[in-house]
Amino acid sequence: MKSDVSRYFCILVSLFFLLCCNFAMAKEEPISITADRMSATEKSNSVTFSGNVDAKQGDVRIQADKMEVFYTQKKKSSAAKKDAAKQQVERMVCTGKVEISRANWLGTADRLDYLERKRKVILSGNARVWQDKNMVTGNKIVYYLDEGRSEIVTGSSPTDGKGKKKQEGRVQMTILQN
Repeated sequence: MKSDVSRYFCILVSLFFLLCCNFAMAKEEPISITADRMSATEKSNSVTFSGNVDAKQGDVRIQADKMEVFYTQKKKSSAAKKDAAKQQVERMVCTGKVEISRANWLGTADRLDYLERKRKVILSGNARVWQDKNMVTGNKIVYYLDEGRSEIVTGSSPTDGKGKKKQEGRVQMTILQN
């Protein structure tokens, strides 16, 4: 039973992040972003969207109060356009009421970080992931894209002022069996 639960958990979290990470990776489908404001800074190679951010690529959707996309300029060689520059996402940070969804999947957190070089996605601050009615929660959910591995990280255990550690930051998982 324990191995079935841990296998199901790994599948739940892994599939969620694989589905959602398509958003920041190169894909044929266009990315559509709407927001109240946008500012771009060439010096830091970044674009910031703020206020009711709603981003979609295919059937993946990210909503947040703020989304910062940091990119690198990559030279692309081709016969037609020898020195054409191509922007590539380096990292993405979403903050404030973050929701990421696809079909029957939903993830929520205070912050989402996508780190291309490290090939990982991090939901942090009251992170929760649902598939239908199944749910896992922790302070931080980290998914390592290349390893197909995920970790649920709990918060620290501060003391209560009397030297005793508070019972805080436990991983919780709910699985409804048919």
